[in-house]
Amino acid sequence: MLPSATSDLPSAISHSAISHSAISHSAISYQRSATTDLPSAISDLPSAISHLVTRAGTVAVVGKPNAGKSTLLNRIVGQKLSITSPKPQSTRDRIVGIHTADGVQMIISDTPGLLNPQYALQHAMRASALAALGDADVVVYIADATQGPPPSLEIAASLARLPRGQLITALNKTDSISVSERDRLTTGIPGSFPISALTGDGVEMLLAEIARRLPESPFLYAEDDVGTQPLRFFASELIRETALEQLEQEVPYSVACEIEEFREDRTPVYIRAVMYVERETQKHILIGHKGSRIREIGSVARIKIEELVGGQVYLDLWVKVLPNWRRKPRAMRRFGYRLPEGS
Repeated sequence: MLPSATSDLPSAISHSAISHSAISHSAISYQRSATTDLPSAISDLPSAISHLVTRAGTVAVVGKPNAGKSTLLNRIVGQKLSITSPKPQSTRDRIVGIHTADGVQMIISDTPGLLNPQYALQHAMRASALAALGDADVVVYIADATQGPPPSLEIAASLARLPRGQLITALNKTDSISVSERDRLTTGIPGSFPISALTGDGVEMLLAEIARRLPESPFLYAEDDVGTQPLRFFASELIRETALEQLEQEVPYSVACEIEEFREDRTPVYIRAVMYVERETQKHILIGHKGSRIREIGSVARIKIEELVGGQVYLDLWVKVLPNWRRKPRAMRRFGYRLPEGS
């Protein structure tokens, strides 16, 4: 289960209070040992206290579409939270993952790709990315190294000024370029980190730099939490990911998925989901000849969801038409997308 941020925050605060009392207890322990080994106790005290001081903060992963933001989030948290696809613009909203290790907790937002919006859904996607930028303590600007030197974040995001968070540039997909190309890119962008989110190369060094820049703070979530969105959200995303994998041209970009029913008290877990498209022709493509396409999407998505919930799932999948939903603010709000003010 992925508990909500709101419900876990009080317990995280209580846990940090215990940590503070542990600092006092450590000092008492050293006082008790002072009569026998005072020099050793004093020399060990800074090391002991450093283990009790924690860091925590928000990290926004931003960049152009298909730069590898979702792959990086999944790599860091150690499991699949954000859907991935060779098709651009697969991430439509902020996906939050939590990475806790070695006294540091990172609340990491995978964001929609930075683009010039053409219609309401893209405006919502850009607004989501910019909101994450504004909230972050650390901003990881991830760029595709195979595309050569990237533009600055200000240019890529069309920003009037840089966000308040500390900026780190990560050059992704370095496993697909030569060592000489990698060195040339990193030399041209001092302080940048060459990484491969796919293989993990360079990711540990990137995490160490993020940790160094986060503020001292008690943990904001339980140490074993990995995400903040509910299971039904991830189930919806996995269904949409499967549609992206199996559909071509414009159809996958027109798909929205809504979970109408999610019953965890049943065995198998019962999920009723509806995939919405914008036109009847798209509905026919999604269903396929005699229902072949929708059955295949349902079968593959069900396996993914079973891995997520750790048990058997009955996926009841439907297709409906909601004309031009990507351009209608009311329809978009129904699917949970947040539009900029005034839209």
